[in-house]
Amino acid sequence: MEAALEITARYCRSEMEQYGRCVAASPASWQRDCHRLRLSMSRCAAAHPIVQQIRQDCAEPFAAFEQCLKENQASVMNCSDHVNAFLLCADQVKLSA
Repeated sequence: MEAALEITARYCRSEMEQYGRCVAASPASWQRDCHRLRLSMSRCAAAHPIVQQIRQDCAEPFAAFEQCLKENQASVMNCSDHVNAFLLCADQVKLSA
């Protein structure tokens, strides 16, 4: 998770700053008012090669985590093992040379 924030901060600084300013300026309605900026920030981060590599290399643990969330909507804490498996996988991903 730290890696995703680091990538976003490093390569998508402008998008992240605009989104942060919008959230700060709209405390009661930021989810609606800042949606477009959040999508812009997400698209920027998703385009980074390390994120694409994580999606490829960790597709299985991520799918298991998503399935767990669907099955445990009332108690997502039941999915902590799944999220930990995904994060462990993501932390081990290196860009292919």
